[in-house]
Amino acid sequence: MSLSFSAPSLAIFCKVIDNYGDIGICWRLARQLCHEHALAVTLWVDDLVSFRRICPEVDPAAVQQVIQGVTVRHWQDQDGQFDARDIPDVVIEFFGCELPPDYQRAMAARTPRPVWLNYEGLTAEDWVEGCHRLPSMHPRLPLTKHFYFPGFNARTGGLLHEAGLDARRRAFQQDGAAVTDFLARFGVSAAEAAGRKVSLFCYLDAPVTALFDTWRGGATPTLCLVPEGVAPGQVGAFLGAAPVAGASATRGSLTVRVLPFLPQAEYDLLLWACDVNFVRGEDSWVRAQWAARPFVWHIYPQDENLHHKKLRAFLALYARGAPALTAYMLGWNGAQPMDDHRAAWNALDATLPDIAAQADGWRQTVLAQGDLVTQLLDFVRDLRFAQENSV
Repeated sequence: MSLSFSAPSLAIFCKVIDNYGDIGICWRLARQLCHEHALAVTLWVDDLVSFRRICPEVDPAAVQQVIQGVTVRHWQDQDGQFDARDIPDVVIEFFGCELPPDYQRAMAARTPRPVWLNYEGLTAEDWVEGCHRLPSMHPRLPLTKHFYFPGFNARTGGLLHEAGLDARRRAFQQDGAAVTDFLARFGVSAAEAAGRKVSLFCYLDAPVTALFDTWRGGATPTLCLVPEGVAPGQVGAFLGAAPVAGASATRGSLTVRVLPFLPQAEYDLLLWACDVNFVRGEDSWVRAQWAARPFVWHIYPQDENLHHKKLRAFLALYARGAPALTAYMLGWNGAQPMDDHRAAWNALDATLPDIAAQADGWRQTVLAQGDLVTQLLDFVRDLRFAQENSV
């Protein structure tokens, strides 16, 4: 599928706030637009060091580079000088990051003016349905920006989902040797791979120590796989050593193993390989939903605990009929007390088979709404048609 106008081109602007989540979303979006829809995509990123953690091909010192067909430019400041000829057909700013003033001026000077979208953060809250696709006039320039909200139903913009993702996941999860071989790359033995496997990706305030104490004293052998840099204080305390890639320790029924920070494709394999996934932010949260495995979400914290409202809105949709999952996820995020971590985990653990079945049903329901990129390009096409036919 391509846009209706000639030489389709697109720019995405990303300022990294959540270390890896923001750039993770933008990188997936850029690649899908490039690889599946043949757009010439330029990705502007202010933090190439964080970008490199999920894409080792990135050169943090390069002003401009081409990676997997996408032009990556270092967004160094707001003082750049631009010409109308520099402006692509579509401009996407991620989560309200402010475009350089001269870039906006050049957008206004371009003929035709570009379609300008603000790609918003994902939430299940009802209010986004009334804001999705709404226009916003620029206060000074003859430009109109439209808000694009990803979401979980037909009144929002869908979720990022590449073509063939489900087929790749099913093939991997049904191939026990492939799972074992993947985990063996990180020192996981066949015996460890045969037991319960959990991936852990969370923010610093997660109650990781209480979780580790629960698992180490439990009856089920558990392997916890943690990317390097995640909860370093609590992971290091369990290991009794620096939590660097390759470090591991076994205490009681729990083995904790530190992995290198994985590129996106390999992180997907990790989610697919594990029985339960602890994820954070937005990008890994969405990928956990496509993995069709039980997961616990650690939401990005906001002032005045606004993130708790966002969490509850999602749980009202996702965790219907799963009170143990709701209780545990609220407790994991500090949205309600979790005085007895062991009891909360045991209640969740007892329902994991049912939650796994529910997770696959949820995946099918959300995917039936269509993928985000296809819907976004349909919207761009509608806006361009309206622009070309306006009097």
